[in-house]
Amino acid sequence: MTQYYTPKGGLPPQTQLMTGRAVFTDAYAFLPKGVFSDIVTSFLPNWDKTRLWVIARPMTGFSETFSQYVMEVAPGGGSDLPEPEAAAQAVLFITGGTPVLTLDGVDHTLRAGHYVYIPAGMAWCLHNRAEEPARFHWFRKLWDGAGMERPDPLILHDDDVAPSPMPDTDGAWATTRFVDPADLRHDMHITIVTLQPGAVIPFEETHVMEHGLYVLEGKAVYKLNQDWVEVEGGDFMWLRAFCPQACYAAGPGPFRYLLYKDVNRHAALRRF
Repeated sequence: MTQYYTPKGGLPPQTQLMTGRAVFTDAYAFLPKGVFSDIVTSFLPNWDKTRLWVIARPMTGFSETFSQYVMEVAPGGGSDLPEPEAAAQAVLFITGGTPVLTLDGVDHTLRAGHYVYIPAGMAWCLHNRAEEPARFHWFRKLWDGAGMERPDPLILHDDDVAPSPMPDTDGAWATTRFVDPADLRHDMHITIVTLQPGAVIPFEETHVMEHGLYVLEGKAVYKLNQDWVEVEGGDFMWLRAFCPQACYAAGPGPFRYLLYKDVNRHAALRRF
């Protein structure tokens, strides 16, 4: 059964060394799992018994197209008005617990591995009616409609979507795609990339999409710009557009990460 790493918070002891692995550069940022402590959590209006770690947000020199939250909703918590921005679309990826999502008036009980796409402007709410915390990633992006119809909502599960092997890899490197790449209504993709032990991304990918990568399980050595960085479950990486990247999966088990990228739109020529 797939395990999805999720932070539990807490604080390190006073005896712990301060030297860590966190890095913030103009080309990439690396947030290791050790930085997910209680003192860096945030809270949101209209969310009860909920805390979150903001791991990406639009700002100068960092994420330009999306925000990403790691959410923790305590028993009895949740929100009837989760999203204040009508133009924002959302993806939720559940890593723990059994939150209940109400979408278009219908309740859906979710579990670890569920992927949810919520189109911009669609009302939704989420509550935790169970006795354990509900944990999930929440991606937010302003939808660039480009004159197209709004995408349909989606509720899918990791177990039910067959990974697509990369060519000539015999399945050692594969991508779980929850959205059809040919559906140009979507301007962002959230996928799961899986590399089996010993598999590699064998060249320095350098492309227009910016990335957010949250490691769900396993370990690897990941190239970020000119640096090779050891990564493991619970670590987060942000890569700006055109930042070179490559990867070697170190094993012993599969290396899997949740990947954001912006897609299917013209490059913006103006900044507002």
